[in-house]
Amino acid sequence: MKLTTVITALILVLMYSGKLTAQNQKFGIVIHGGAGYITPGSIPDDLAKLYTKSLKNALDKGYKLLKNGGSAVDAVELVVSMLEDDTLFNAGKGAVFTEDFKNELDASIMNGADLNCGAVARLHHIKNPVKLARAVMNKSSHVFLAGDGAEKFAKEEKIEMVSAEYFKVWSRMPNEMKQKMPDKHGTVGCVALDKNGNLAAATSTGGIEGKKYGRIGDVPVIGAGTYANNNTCAISCTGQGEYFIRNNVAYDISAQMEYKGVTLAQATDYTLFKRMKRTGGVGGVIGIDKMGNIILKFSTEGMFRGYKLSNGDYQVLLYKGQK
Repeated sequence: MKLTTVITALILVLMYSGKLTAQNQKFGIVIHGGAGYITPGSIPDDLAKLYTKSLKNALDKGYKLLKNGGSAVDAVELVVSMLEDDTLFNAGKGAVFTEDFKNELDASIMNGADLNCGAVARLHHIKNPVKLARAVMNKSSHVFLAGDGAEKFAKEEKIEMVSAEYFKVWSRMPNEMKQKMPDKHGTVGCVALDKNGNLAAATSTGGIEGKKYGRIGDVPVIGAGTYANNNTCAISCTGQGEYFIRNNVAYDISAQMEYKGVTLAQATDYTLFKRMKRTGGVGGVIGIDKMGNIILKFSTEGMFRGYKLSNGDYQVLLYKGQK
């Protein structure tokens, strides 16, 4: 057999194998809309239906992008930006207020393929903070920008900006609606695995209501509230940020998988229910690993959460004990 014939045959085998791998690659998307005192008795049925509808809509859009061959990074940016535009959640337009009645927004995004990431904090005029975080990741030599500097960069990159009034939804909301809302309507986040086997994570928040002194939580801190690594998993967290920073939660889960060889579920259980518990921290974590396994775990009364996977699994859940 001629050498050229052998080489051609090998190329065809490799091409065919690649197609099979791409076709069989699992993919999926997982989201959260915050964790806290979320129980059937604390949220009226009509409001629970709105939360469910919003989460399903975001999941469907993100999943469609992945199904059509889109990247995990594009999917998490799309989903988080949709939730930022939804006043039900404490991110973007629905952000809560600081002590001096301002809105300060934080976000981050990470690409598991190359560990590239971007984060922004203390924003006042950026319509979609996750889009600015993506710009920091892709169009700057930095990882983390904050305050006036971040917004100057946003202007240079033509990221959409709005007036401070755009975020003051809570002050204009009727009292009867405010009383229906959960005590701490929450941070939003998304993790995804695409058809090429790449992982990504993104998280966005309006911080803690009534916060002082320019406080920044875990959301924009890579490794605390957000992390993605193709070798392990993609993670997005929600809860009181100080505890997630102290315990480096998102990275800790990935590190256990990489260095100890434990599963995503085992690593999350240890970090969330043992390590964090020792410091008094509570909250929630969503994740997806390189094999398409997922977790949606929380140590609070509930967590707005959902997932849609290539094997057909699809759920949106609000309360503890729901299956």
